[in-house]
Amino acid sequence: MRVGLTGGIGSGKSTVVDMLADMGAAVVDADEIARRVVAPGSSVLGRLAEKFGSDILLEDGSLDRALLAQRAFADERGTRRLNEITHPAIREQAERDISRAEETSEIVVYEMPLLVESGQVSVVDVVVVVDVPESMQIDRAVQRGMDEADVRQRMLRQVSREQRLEAADAVIDNSGSYEATRAQVDALWPEWDGRPA
Repeated sequence: MRVGLTGGIGSGKSTVVDMLADMGAAVVDADEIARRVVAPGSSVLGRLAEKFGSDILLEDGSLDRALLAQRAFADERGTRRLNEITHPAIREQAERDISRAEETSEIVVYEMPLLVESGQVSVVDVVVVVDVPESMQIDRAVQRGMDEADVRQRMLRQVSREQRLEAADAVIDNSGSYEATRAQVDALWPEWDGRPA
């Protein structure tokens, strides 16, 4: 059983993923894969440097993430270029990681913030959206140390809350207490556990 878990910035995806991991799910994290595919010397990193400028590479050959984000999310064209370079590599690595996780786990959670945007809905059996109001997304991201203007800019480059919800098989409202979120996760788990693949 492949569970695609997504949600906007600041929605609290990690909290829900931690709950699912505690319940026995294997977790494949797209953000972690995204870091691996841009490792120093990788072809993906080379292509990013060609498109966004060689100064996005630090002295040790690693990626200056903040500078890349500043350029990639400045406009729609930059975001599209970034996605065209990174999404295929992330998708391929995710498929390998998910297949490996399936060897030992009945339920694999693929945590992918851009699941809908990247066209990866088809690689999972169910789509779970972690949802909160947009004002709460901004507040939470700013509390984590992000700049509010940057958060708003990133939100503009993601699908709308409505589009994300349209793609959902299940929605977890994460705007209340931890206990309220956990109750929703607890209610979903039996639907997946023991379900025929």
